[in-house]
Amino acid sequence: MSVFSGWRAAFRIARRDALRSKGRSALVVTMIALPVLGVTAADLTYRSALPTKAEELTADLGSADARFTDPGMGPVRLQQMPDGFTWQPPKDSPDPLPGDERKPVDVPASFPEGSRFLTEQSVPASVTTRHGVTDTQITELRVGDPMLRGRVELTDGAFPQTEDEIAATDAFIEASGLSIGDRVTVRGPQLGYTITGAVELPADLRDESLFAAPGAVIAPWRKAADRDKEILPPQATGRKWLVQGPAGAGVTWQDVLAANEGGVVVMSRQVALNPPPDSEVPMAADMYVWDDGGAAMTAAAVTVAAMAMLEIVLLAGPAFAVGARRSRRQLGLVGSCGGSRSQVRAVVLAGGAVLGGVGAVVGVGAGFGLTALFRPMIEDYTGNRFGELTVRPWEILGIAVLGLVTGVLAALAPAIVAGRQPVLESLTGRRGTRRSSRVLPVIGVIALGIGVALAVVGGVSGEINLVAGGSVLAELGVLGCIPVIVGFLGRLGRRLPLTPRIALRDAARNRGRTAPAVAAVMAAVAGSIAIATYTSSHAAEQAYDHIPNLTPGTAALMSTGVEEKADLPRMRAAVEQNYPVGGGKADIARVWAGSDCSVYYEEEDGCGTLEIVKPTGKGHSCPLQGKGAKELALRLSADEHKRLMNSPACMDADYTMVAFGTDDSKIVVGDAALLDSYVKLDDPAAAKALAAGTPVLLNSAYAKNSEITLKAVHTYNDRDKKNRAQHPGEARTTTDRLKVYVAPDSYAATPGIRVIMPQKTADRLGLHTEDYGSLYKLNRNPTDAERQTVSAAIEQAGHSAYVMTADEMSRSEDDTILLILALFAGVVTLGAAAITTGLSKADAEADLTTLSAVGAPPGVRRSLSGFQCLVVALTGVLLGTVAGIVPAVALRLTDLREALAGMRDNPMESAYTPIVMPWETIGLLALVVPVLAGLLAAALTSSRLTLARRAG
Repeated sequence: MSVFSGWRAAFRIARRDALRSKGRSALVVTMIALPVLGVTAADLTYRSALPTKAEELTADLGSADARFTDPGMGPVRLQQMPDGFTWQPPKDSPDPLPGDERKPVDVPASFPEGSRFLTEQSVPASVTTRHGVTDTQITELRVGDPMLRGRVELTDGAFPQTEDEIAATDAFIEASGLSIGDRVTVRGPQLGYTITGAVELPADLRDESLFAAPGAVIAPWRKAADRDKEILPPQATGRKWLVQGPAGAGVTWQDVLAANEGGVVVMSRQVALNPPPDSEVPMAADMYVWDDGGAAMTAAAVTVAAMAMLEIVLLAGPAFAVGARRSRRQLGLVGSCGGSRSQVRAVVLAGGAVLGGVGAVVGVGAGFGLTALFRPMIEDYTGNRFGELTVRPWEILGIAVLGLVTGVLAALAPAIVAGRQPVLESLTGRRGTRRSSRVLPVIGVIALGIGVALAVVGGVSGEINLVAGGSVLAELGVLGCIPVIVGFLGRLGRRLPLTPRIALRDAARNRGRTAPAVAAVMAAVAGSIAIATYTSSHAAEQAYDHIPNLTPGTAALMSTGVEEKADLPRMRAAVEQNYPVGGGKADIARVWAGSDCSVYYEEEDGCGTLEIVKPTGKGHSCPLQGKGAKELALRLSADEHKRLMNSPACMDADYTMVAFGTDDSKIVVGDAALLDSYVKLDDPAAAKALAAGTPVLLNSAYAKNSEITLKAVHTYNDRDKKNRAQHPGEARTTTDRLKVYVAPDSYAATPGIRVIMPQKTADRLGLHTEDYGSLYKLNRNPTDAERQTVSAAIEQAGHSAYVMTADEMSRSEDDTILLILALFAGVVTLGAAAITTGLSKADAEADLTTLSAVGAPPGVRRSLSGFQCLVVALTGVLLGTVAGIVPAVALRLTDLREALAGMRDNPMESAYTPIVMPWETIGLLALVVPVLAGLLAAALTSSRLTLARRAG
């Protein structure tokens, strides 16, 4: 018999065996098809969502041939790359003239003869919404022109035709609460427009903007600005021209070079798709080619694919092993009829090829179907429309081959075992005596130790490759130890009830199917725990380094008016009526000496200053500054460094928390209400001190003998006529010793405030004060609608104030990542446990029949399945948790190394790099998932068995 005929017979036997054992075959096909489905769908989605060069050009140009832009350099020669993004003046060109001396560029003169064009210009604006006002961008562009197809698409209504009409993107309409037919008012010039249509940008579905006809917004806004002596936002000066060249000619590279001579930059579709050789590009010689990281991405993709294949092999291998055992009589007949061991192995390998091929085909087909079905949802998630469903045939074929190879690899170990099986033992059904390898656990322990050592060394030295390699080696070492660990489980059931004792002994006796399932669970859980531990630790580090802008649960209304008096009463009423104010409110005033140059946002002669002179000596100077600071910082533990940084002496040493708008001195004028609503200081003595005219000091490092030194420079410039008239005379400097009430040290970190000064004290010292804003205690964070309503009130009151709320350390993204990791590991755990339980039932059918025959209660069968599932899931989760900690700790050691290097440069920097265990994720995986797996297995198992014939 030839080789081909032998394999043909093997495939025929494998096909019939697969059809005879439909349940096991479907299980293996599903295990192989699911990863193939995922990879196929991911490949199709990635290739389709990743725009081609032509699609990128359509997103920029629509159906136009080119975009001409004036970069603002004047009519001077430029150089550009064919992509139209990169440009520069030639190296030998003279320095450009100042902006006010540059001559205008006649951009339309550079168009190819016979071209048609559209103008485009954008401006940021504040517009009304159903709830209030919001910031957006208005683009003047005739979006109804066919030249814009592919870039702007109409989804509802009609394109704007007149100057009082406007189109809005779907995202803007949804966020603003408006609809077609509603009016939108542009704040500032108070121009009103009717929304006539809803549009979308296929390349950016989340864009929230408006489109108006050319000349409908910017020109009247500029006219109103000139009339009212206001300033139009500078972004409105940029203009672009979309050009459609002569029919069939497009815009060539020679047209681009000619436009460059006049100071115009061009993005041409024809040039970008068919770029000229570098010899014809003057700028090419000056370009540097950057490494795009493609090699690293390829390595990461190969690693992920290898791990996915390992998961499938670990899960599918026991299924083939059980199938080979159930077919051992058939394999024995092959041997008794003269079949060689290689032919017996071929039958099992053919089974892997058959099921792997079916799984690959099913997975690829399902991947195509699901991608097409969920395409709209994927487009909404990614924020851009697919141009076409992009299929790379060789990639799809490679994915299918991967599924086929995975099936063959999963059947490889069972095939080797079946080939070594004696013919007589196969025909009689005896399994013989099997001993576990004594070498494998030793190798596993050695690999585990070396892997942990490499990971730690890599973390300390900052070598990420060592961390990765050591972590993988450690995980492989644990894999080598799993058979011994599973065998040890059988000894733990001696004093347990019947079903858990049988489950543990069955797992130990059948390590060939238990160990790979445990390993698969361990591999999935290890990766999830590693990422979850690192994420939790990094989040804790960020929370430690976070500097709040306000005290928790508060909001601040602050005035920004410099030329005009802010209408604070009206704005306060808007906040109090619309924000969830909890009853606590404090009005504050700012205080300064001499001319306040910050009002004019520029440095001038004759500026007054006001500062608190910090005493020197122990308790006042921060030990982390000055001589010996580096040595001290490196000796301190993370907790000691943290306590020292939070001490009053170091609180303001490394940064100034300006927070809600106070100046560097952080002195505000207020009363006792500020203590309750913002500082959260419940101290009657402090309130009594303020009422008596005594300032309250929140940072004790500035006090000496309960006094502070206040230094004020009363200097006035010519521009500050108002304050100069009130305080004539020569410039003077005053230094006052003020008795203060010193708050406890825990209040030194209050954002934005160092001293609360009573109004009477400021008047006595000859300082200037001005009503500045209010601080509120909130019951909750305001909603978007409430924010827009308050913003509208501020706009109507002159746009001379702003409202800010206390920022919170958001863990939403981290929590989402942890949840996804837990769900992924949970699904793999449930799948592996279910697969093992099903194989156990199929493999131990004779034992279960014997139990029923000797009078075991019906519930034993169900509870046994539940405990078998629980054993696999719990063992894999615990081992995976231990294995996952290794790379997480190693990566945190790398972070610690970098933090210590930063501390050597600046002792004030924190080297706090905690290792925080994700106990919620671990608890979910270690308790909820195994128990759920056991309950599901018990619930889905029939408690009664029909004896069709004598077992065996």
